Amino acid sequence: MPDRDTPWPPGTPCWVDCQVDDAHQAAAFYRALFGWEIQDGGAETGGYLMAMRNGRAAAGIGPKPPGMAMPSAWTTYLATESADRTAAAVTEHGGALVAPPFDVLDVGRMLVAVDPTGAAFGVWEARAHHGAGIYNEHGAYCWNELHTDGYRRAQEFYAGVFGWAYGEIGDGADVEYSTFAHTPDGPPLGGINRAAAPSFWLTWFQVDDTDAALRHAAELGATVLKGPEDSPFGRMGVLRGPQDEVFAVIDPTRTAGSPPG
Repeated sequence: MPDRDTPWPPGTPCWVDCQVDDAHQAAAFYRALFGWEIQDGGAETGGYLMAMRNGRAAAGIGPKPPGMAMPSAWTTYLATESADRTAAAVTEHGGALVAPPFDVLDVGRMLVAVDPTGAAFGVWEARAHHGAGIYNEHGAYCWNELHTDGYRRAQEFYAGVFGWAYGEIGDGADVEYSTFAHTPDGPPLGGINRAAAPSFWLTWFQVDDTDAALRHAAELGATVLKGPEDSPFGRMGVLRGPQDEVFAVIDPTRTAGSPPG
């Protein structure tokens, strides 16, 4: 069971949560799909729910901010040692702050930003809450990737803000895809994919059986947008949840073909 009890290195995808109209309805859906145990933080957290697996934090579910028009969505959070310094870097490199840095009780300090291609993401400065305590197993996130119509501009932005180095694995024509890492020879942390607008961050959850997960999700009210299909990285599918939040599932043990690049 991959787990973590310390803050994630800066620039690493460290947490995911979804903002929806009905957090408790979403909690029931994901509890049934992934086997999550849901903890309610009470009124002081604004209705934020913590999803747990094996006693460790896997993801969050919260209501949309009052008075803010936004679609239901999963948000990827990138770790930082200073939310304030990262906020300055975001604007310096052409991004915009949706929610400037603010304290979240005693658990951390965060911000929400939009990159120059229009994709929203969060930034987390860990205090009492380090981020995901479980990952890369059934019901936990295992990969985060940016889908963007501004591929090179996005690479420049995140390299400037987080210092990412890229490894191109697409063919540069039909497929433009790169992994990002802390160093050129470091382990991949996530990916950037050239795709049609609008730009967004996609959260991937690991499952033991992709076909079964897609069927079960559909029975629970989700819509299968893509898959199941095989790839060199696993058998995968993309879903739209009952409240229109998009996410993906993958069984990395069932691969087909060789990775490109």
